[in-house]
Amino acid sequence: MVSIKDNTITITRGDTLETNLIVKTMSGADYVPTEGDVIRFALKGSYDDDRPIINKVIPNDSLILRLEASETKQLEARRKPYVYDVELRTPEDTVVDTFLTGEMYVTQEVY
Repeated sequence: MVSIKDNTITITRGDTLETNLIVKTMSGADYVPTEGDVIRFALKGSYDDDRPIINKVIPNDSLILRLEASETKQLEARRKPYVYDVELRTPEDTVVDTFLTGEMYVTQEVY
């Protein structure tokens, strides 16, 4: 089971997450990534952690975030949420924009 509400993701450990990302410009128009742009998803146990548990580049041509079942299987089911962000970097880092932040809850699987 996967649900997303107000940037809070709830997922059953070992399930696959696939969701489209929508990137907007300051004027509210859809942002279309250009060659050299990098969109990255990072997940940590807490903001204080030194390194992400999951760090993925999201394909510019699809803007689909996909976490494989094998990736969520490694996460611990717990009451405290993980934290994540999604960031856009243009070539030479002329623009760095963390356009999405949120929490992710992982629930225990029964099977």
